[in-house]
Amino acid sequence: MSAPPARSDVVAAARGWIGTPYRHQASLRGIGCDCLGLVRGVWRQLYGAEPEAPPPYSQDWAEAGRREILAEAMLRHFQSHNGATARPGDVLLFRWRAHLPAAHLAIATAGDRMVHAHAGASVAEVAIGAWWLSHRVASFSFPEIQD
Repeated sequence: MSAPPARSDVVAAARGWIGTPYRHQASLRGIGCDCLGLVRGVWRQLYGAEPEAPPPYSQDWAEAGRREILAEAMLRHFQSHNGATARPGDVLLFRWRAHLPAAHLAIATAGDRMVHAHAGASVAEVAIGAWWLSHRVASFSFPEIQD
């Protein structure tokens, strides 16, 4: 059995997706992914098979529903924590609007930076500015991650 991944492994894996075009429901490095596909791809790189396959989802799934589907899935497979500052390798969950379910994921690469896939753009590493901080609702660690 191999050792659990380190936070630096998560960061390196996420950065390997930079430049991947945005493609709804996709999860293929260099070919296309959405925000969930990015996290799924990093999981596969670090752990192998995904713990569950996501069901098909529309681009406006969060606007159409009221359930916290993404948060519930994260709680099934990741470790939740309440750190005020994102740690490298954390998966960050964001809510676009206060009245909607959380619907966006990113992977922190430093306390103030993250890699994410956003509609209309390629996967990029960006600053976690005031807007992102005000919309973050949770942070998660990959299972058994080593600091």
